[in-house]
Amino acid sequence: MFTRYQDLDISFTIGNVNFRALNFSYEQFHRTIPSHAHGNGNYEIHYIPEGYGHALIDGRYYEITPGTLYVTGPHIDHAQSPYPKHPMCEYCIYLKTSSNRSVMKKSSGEDNHLTKIFTETAFWFGQDSQMIGEIIKTLFAELEDRNTGWEFQSEALLRQLFVKLVRDYEKTISSKASVQPCSTDKTSVIIEEYFLYQYRSLSLEELGNLLGLSTRQTQRLLQKQYGKTFLQKKTEARMSAAAILLSNAEYSITSIAEELGYSSIEHFSSAFRNYYFMSPRQYRKELKEQAFSRAASKSSNISHA
Repeated sequence: MFTRYQDLDISFTIGNVNFRALNFSYEQFHRTIPSHAHGNGNYEIHYIPEGYGHALIDGRYYEITPGTLYVTGPHIDHAQSPYPKHPMCEYCIYLKTSSNRSVMKKSSGEDNHLTKIFTETAFWFGQDSQMIGEIIKTLFAELEDRNTGWEFQSEALLRQLFVKLVRDYEKTISSKASVQPCSTDKTSVIIEEYFLYQYRSLSLEELGNLLGLSTRQTQRLLQKQYGKTFLQKKTEARMSAAAILLSNAEYSITSIAEELGYSSIEHFSSAFRNYYFMSPRQYRKELKEQAFSRAASKSSNISHA
């Protein structure tokens, strides 16, 4: 079950910030999404209408249940994994922001208040309390049917979504980080999705072809936008996927090595040890011990309540 609209560029302006919705997707996940982060001015809105899983965001685990809503902004590392028996379904909207200097003096205080809260909230995770799920479902229906006036309707729904998100932020902001929006284009969407979905067989040449750039230009772009080389991004994508797969006891280490495209379990174990300074088995053991410790602590707190 997979739907994607990536040939769109629905733009709108609120206050002194331009928003561009470049990518919309809906998927039932049967695979792990490895850890990744977006460049300056880029945000992903994730809404889970059904199913279960967990997310690893900036080193912390979050349980995903029906109605979960979370937003990941610039430089927030995040990964997610479904529960095999009840895989989660997810709507995802990829937004890019940029400053609109021409309206800075004309925009109202209310508009600027909204955009300030949004751009300064690099990460938010919680339950949908503003009927955002219904707005997103209606938006995807517009994108699917494309009836008369669908672009205007889609823009209006995105504006509603933006306001509802800010209201959620004002209620329960879990973390803040100052972000300077800057102008970006579709190259970052291509780059980030390539490392997300193709981590089994990543190739600098293939990425360059997707971007229409030489390998040298691609290397320079990665260094400029992410501060990392292609090899660093490749290793990060595979090892992030490995870490989240190891958190699920239903996957054997051999099957994880195969999933990640390694020729043997020995090759995978060596790469994992070089990255995390421990073997996959040791890593999985530590995860179990941490989970047991958290459960014991929670039980203790309940008994003392």
